[in-house]
Amino acid sequence: MHRTRKEARTHDHKKHRLPGDFSLSSSKNARLVEDKHEQIVAGACEVFFEKGFHPTTTRDLAEACGMSIGQLYHYISSKDDVLYLVHKHMIGLWQDYLRSSMVERIVDPIEKLTAALRSSLDFIYENRKLFQFIFTEIKNLDTARLRTILTLDYENIVEFWHDLLLAANDRKPIKGDIELLSNQIAFFQLFQPLRGWTVKHRSPGETRDNMVDFILRGLGLL
Repeated sequence: MHRTRKEARTHDHKKHRLPGDFSLSSSKNARLVEDKHEQIVAGACEVFFEKGFHPTTTRDLAEACGMSIGQLYHYISSKDDVLYLVHKHMIGLWQDYLRSSMVERIVDPIEKLTAALRSSLDFIYENRKLFQFIFTEIKNLDTARLRTILTLDYENIVEFWHDLLLAANDRKPIKGDIELLSNQIAFFQLFQPLRGWTVKHRSPGETRDNMVDFILRGLGLL
């Protein structure tokens, strides 16, 4: 059964969640912690993309982040924690990209969904190396950390599409279960970074437009 709009949580200004089973070092200065996490992500992405996740040592990370190993461990508890921070960073960039695309200013819900799909697919293509890295490495995390990242995805990405589908459904009935469809849309958009090599002869714009058309037709909105 579809949730009503009133029951659905809005996606505006949604904060990233840090579930209780994921432990990061605490600090009284939340802003400082956030700044240090951003510093860690920037350095980590450089060294991870160059060497890969597993060959990268804690010392490599510390050097790339401009910290001592002791300083690094003040803000993370293990190297695996950095994957969470990189994933969280990726979601923040995605949300910022959608905001800069002015998607929220679109009144018509079907037009808003269409614009959000186009913008999201553009972002994923432009950052495909980051997506390739994340979805190659997270499968190696332990169950607790993997659950944390999946929860982060659900609350910030899947529910974003769920809310847009609910609004579009009020305008024109959608074919299928919205809960299931929102998960499928989130996954389907990863085609470019994970399988894009199979359509190299197609331009990114052509592939994006084809995917948007496929999704909208499958929803019964075209």
